[in-house]
Amino acid sequence: MRAQPKASHYIGGAYTESQSGTPFDSLYPATGEVIAKIHPADDAIIAAAISAAKEGQKVWAATPPAERGRVLRKAAEILREKNHELSVLETLDTGKPLQETLIADAASGADCLEYYGGLAATLTGEHIDLGGSFAYTKREPLGICFGIGAWNYPIQIACWKAAPALVCGNAMIFKPSEVTPLSALKLAEALTEAGLPAGVFNVIQGFGDVGAKMVAHPDIAKVSLTGSVPTGAKVAALAGEYLKKTTLELGGKSPLIIFDDADIENAISAAINANFYSTGQICSNGTRVFVHTAIKEQFLKRLAERTGDAVLGDPLDEATSIGPLVSKAQLGKVLSYMQIGQDEGARLVCGGGAAKVDSLPDGYFVQPTVFADVKDDMRIAQEEIFGPVLSVLDFDNENDVIARANDTEFGLAAGVFTKDIQRAHRVIDQLQAGTCWINTYNLTPIEMPFGGYKKSGMGRENGHAAIEYYSQIKSVYVEMGGVEAAF
Repeated sequence: MRAQPKASHYIGGAYTESQSGTPFDSLYPATGEVIAKIHPADDAIIAAAISAAKEGQKVWAATPPAERGRVLRKAAEILREKNHELSVLETLDTGKPLQETLIADAASGADCLEYYGGLAATLTGEHIDLGGSFAYTKREPLGICFGIGAWNYPIQIACWKAAPALVCGNAMIFKPSEVTPLSALKLAEALTEAGLPAGVFNVIQGFGDVGAKMVAHPDIAKVSLTGSVPTGAKVAALAGEYLKKTTLELGGKSPLIIFDDADIENAISAAINANFYSTGQICSNGTRVFVHTAIKEQFLKRLAERTGDAVLGDPLDEATSIGPLVSKAQLGKVLSYMQIGQDEGARLVCGGGAAKVDSLPDGYFVQPTVFADVKDDMRIAQEEIFGPVLSVLDFDNENDVIARANDTEFGLAAGVFTKDIQRAHRVIDQLQAGTCWINTYNLTPIEMPFGGYKKSGMGRENGHAAIEYYSQIKSVYVEMGGVEAAF
């Protein structure tokens, strides 16, 4: 099984290869086999990407916004036409089940390109009447933006960063995670096919050292990272040293609060989506599930029954609902937290260890796991696990659960389930999280801004809000009369 690209990098509208450096492997998590070998970017590749982006950005910034929009919408059409091919590639690279990647990856990336393509001609400034004289504003590009992707949603994240950057007239150099390096190259192909000028979107590969060189490069105007809090802190520190504009979408330990009047089946569906979708590898997951004591045992019983219906297996089989974790390292991390939960005294409701798939004995599979009687100070309730581990915590009082939900360094997401609409809004208003849901969880339409409070990041992706982070306002005062001076 192979998914080897034509070359490791995509610069100036074409594939190109590094001439130095030790290649690294891209693995299929269901088998552990190598599906591609990728060369990290050397200094020559970085210089070529910067040069191509500088030239491409000049052309792109001079392109009428409506035309930019047509290019993005055409790229969206291309992604949709190739959705099955791209979904298979994403499954091979991430291990996520094909039933997920067919609807949640390239397809959502296409939605993003289409949305910003539709906004292109609307990105206008304003006229300010000053009583005779006047001022006006115009929105201008930043220059070259550097995007750093995460491994859980490779092509979606690439689109979330590229689309608003490009519609504002910027160029982008994108570095995928070294764990999932493949699909961003296909996005670059689609953009070129759609008519994007050479050099406006480039892909380079590598590890943290490549990212650090790019962040520190004087020609990079903006850095956008999706990743962990420790990585975000390093990027923010380096970007701050060089006064780069920065957007960070980081991790979370988000609360999902289920009141006693909630529709239990819907709440369980949300808890499943918030913990087991993509094998739990989603930054916004609601991994602290606060359940009112009046319905706790009913909730746990039904959750265990439905979790037993999960289908672990070949990710390329559309009947599979849970695939492997993305890597051996992630497997080890998640298994260690499953043991920590048991050692801390949480009640193991189901799961709790590695899973065996007979046809894929070398895959990185774990059991979807539910812990009950979890206390706020347990590590499984405090630390981001990034795997299918759901912690149920008890509560009786609304004010108490709000305080406990907010007692974390994170603030990416939160959810509330209740039939009392006044309580729903009252609770959401007090939760310290940037992205919230009422009676659902983890739906992230491109029209809605996405991002976090506290250590979960800075800035916003998606919606009109993202435009503010990929453009700058120029104010122009126009004097229509004379100019007075003291002398």
